[in-house]
Amino acid sequence: MSRTTASARPQRHNGAAYAALAVLEMTKWVQITPFPMIRASPPWPVPGTPAKTGTPMAFVNAIVQAYAQRGLSAEAALARAHIAPPVGTSDGAETPRVSAVQFERLCFAAMQELDDEAPGWFGRRLPWGSYGMLARASQGAPTLGVALTRWCRHHGLLTCDVQLHLTVRGERASVRLTDQLPTAAPREFALLSLLRNVHGLACWWVDSRIPLQAAEFPFAAPPHADVYAALFPGPVVFDAPAAMLSFDARYLALPLRRDGAALDQMLRHALPLMVRPYRRDRLLTLRVRQLLQGDLAHTTESLAAALALSARSLQRHLAAEGLSLQTLKDAQRHARAVELLQRSRRPIKQIAREVGFGNDKSFARAFRAWSGTTPDECRRAARAEPQAAVPANAARS
Repeated sequence: MSRTTASARPQRHNGAAYAALAVLEMTKWVQITPFPMIRASPPWPVPGTPAKTGTPMAFVNAIVQAYAQRGLSAEAALARAHIAPPVGTSDGAETPRVSAVQFERLCFAAMQELDDEAPGWFGRRLPWGSYGMLARASQGAPTLGVALTRWCRHHGLLTCDVQLHLTVRGERASVRLTDQLPTAAPREFALLSLLRNVHGLACWWVDSRIPLQAAEFPFAAPPHADVYAALFPGPVVFDAPAAMLSFDARYLALPLRRDGAALDQMLRHALPLMVRPYRRDRLLTLRVRQLLQGDLAHTTESLAAALALSARSLQRHLAAEGLSLQTLKDAQRHARAVELLQRSRRPIKQIAREVGFGNDKSFARAFRAWSGTTPDECRRAARAEPQAAVPANAARS
């Protein structure tokens, strides 16, 4: 069957460029600096084991397998990517890795020659423009939660081999993926890429980093599992019941910050938005305040660890909002001190110690700087207010 070449094929609303985002996310993993993982059970990689660089050969094999499913040879695509065949290896063996540029070229060639934005994943191919159509169909949503719900539902119109569902339980939101992939499909590559895709798109929509509480996969840890620390910073669990990403449900209420023009530009230029680490987290300040409410003794390092960030990244996030950790700690200390002064009879020395001061004199100086009054004046004013509110005739009765 003849097929129009990529250069001759007319553009379809530039939807093919959206597929390139998925390619770039898979091909530029080596450019992502892994965040420190909060180890989950089972732990992977083994603490102290250095992460390797490059794209695992298993993913190259997945592309080669997509050609084989069509009865085609991948040799020309491998040659254009400067990847020397044979690329197959025995199961579980440690293999060389290819560069980001090499894998990018191979994926582009496969998507063009196979006319499939999900090469070999599903029982039917997804022609050029499929994922661009999904992004456009969800673009007008008022919030991220509505956009993700639409995206997951519309994905089911493209293929019934996978089902994606957004669920919320309490403060935890999850995108769950169940699959009935064909036996010949590269299951790991498909599930990993789909979850990375939806997470990257969600970050782009709200222009915010969305920290993951967990990334779960329904297969055993592969030999190249070290790459998951870069792709899904946070707890990573293998041998889970289903593929799933979990994150703070409050992100679902954020409005979409990308309009139609921004989407057009993204699709037109195929920027590597899926792999660019988002430096802004629109809920970060709120999360820092909540952690400080629980423990005012937090340091930059302990807060950063709790947020799965480096200390420098945390400082940069706060500085971008015109804040500092000291400013936030002072605000929480002031709020806690006012609460204790007005609602308890505890000695001021004891309150000073509770909010992090070694003595009442340093506490008094800080309190005056925060509010313009002393702790004693704050307490007296709070006690005087109820009395002033009592009518004179009521006081005589």
